[in-house]
Amino acid sequence: MCLRQQLDTTGNECQSREGARSQVAERKVEVTALGMTPSDLPAGLGLELPLAWTDTIATSTALWRADVRRRRFLVSAVFTSAAAPSSALRWLTSPPAAAPASAGTRRVGTADIDAVRELTRSYREIDNKLGGGKIRGVVVSYLDEHVSGLLTDGTYSETAGRELAAACGELCQLAGWVAYDSDEHGLAHRYLTQALAYARHADDQALAAEILAAQAHQALYLARPAEGADLARAAQAAATRRGSATLLTECQVMEAHAHAARNDAPACGTALARNAPFDLAARDDDPGWLSYFDEAYLAARMAQCFRDLGDSRHAVRYARRSLDMDGRYVRGRAFGLSLLATAHAAAGEPEEATRVGRQALDLTARLNSARSVRYPRDLTRQLRPRADLPAVRDFTAEVRDRLPAAAGPAGFR
Repeated sequence: MCLRQQLDTTGNECQSREGARSQVAERKVEVTALGMTPSDLPAGLGLELPLAWTDTIATSTALWRADVRRRRFLVSAVFTSAAAPSSALRWLTSPPAAAPASAGTRRVGTADIDAVRELTRSYREIDNKLGGGKIRGVVVSYLDEHVSGLLTDGTYSETAGRELAAACGELCQLAGWVAYDSDEHGLAHRYLTQALAYARHADDQALAAEILAAQAHQALYLARPAEGADLARAAQAAATRRGSATLLTECQVMEAHAHAARNDAPACGTALARNAPFDLAARDDDPGWLSYFDEAYLAARMAQCFRDLGDSRHAVRYARRSLDMDGRYVRGRAFGLSLLATAHAAAGEPEEATRVGRQALDLTARLNSARSVRYPRDLTRQLRPRADLPAVRDFTAEVRDRLPAAAGPAGFR
């Protein structure tokens, strides 16, 4: 038997369908029966990992609709530190999910699923070039206006259901990532949690590893390294299940960075020592969305480790290597340049720091990315003790004039 609970587009009622996948009996259920009223959705919407397919659909579609309407509790949502490790633990310990299937009014086929994936790829490219703020609203609107209909009204077999869940997980993960890039951290966490639920129903360990790694990335950015280490280890468990050397390398270096952020050099070294040589990793079986992880990306992570451990010489060396990246990753290059500039500043080279920092500033000014804006501003704070130098004074003034005010107190991670 399966139960589908669907919030309709007005938010005034929800529809419950109960019966075997091949036979659907319908009855209307008031939204209040689900603890969701038209005027007061639960403040914790999306924070927990749902296990049932019907619960995953109900939670995620309600989240998308509330986000489109910019409901107040989402606009002001703050990052909940304990929620991500709790969801990761639930994902690790829960039994495998049954393949989702549904008997709705609209047949969902390969073309529908391919269209979701193709748009996700296009959105991801725009995100890399222009920043998450450019497309956050577009991504969420597509989820609410199109993807929710496939989930709530669709007819699909178990095989198609797995593929649909994977496509939804990829797009929901991207929605979380662009919210994170826009400094909407409480909302980003909710999207990433629901993306993890879709990865579970898709039985997609690679996608689960990527989502958990993204949660670790966010935890580090928000100066929660212990939480980041836990999430990175959960991501490694998923990567190991998938058998992907590339993913495992990504997750291990993420754990190493978490230890470095805690100034734990031995633990950082141990995590890095577990890495297999990246150039030996077989890439033929990697998902297409993992193509961003290359030697340049790995070098950037290594540079961050050395920077946080106070080894500016090695931080400079690896930050330079990180700039040898695909030209499509404009935001990534801006990050790499900011990273190199901070390493030069830490090495006592303020003039070189401002020279490289200006290159980062030129790229950042073209992006709609709250994270990108923060990094040159962090550099100006790092250079404050050398404010007597004309190069530092000029760079500080240029950052102030060209960039909008940065949000939040988090440091460069």
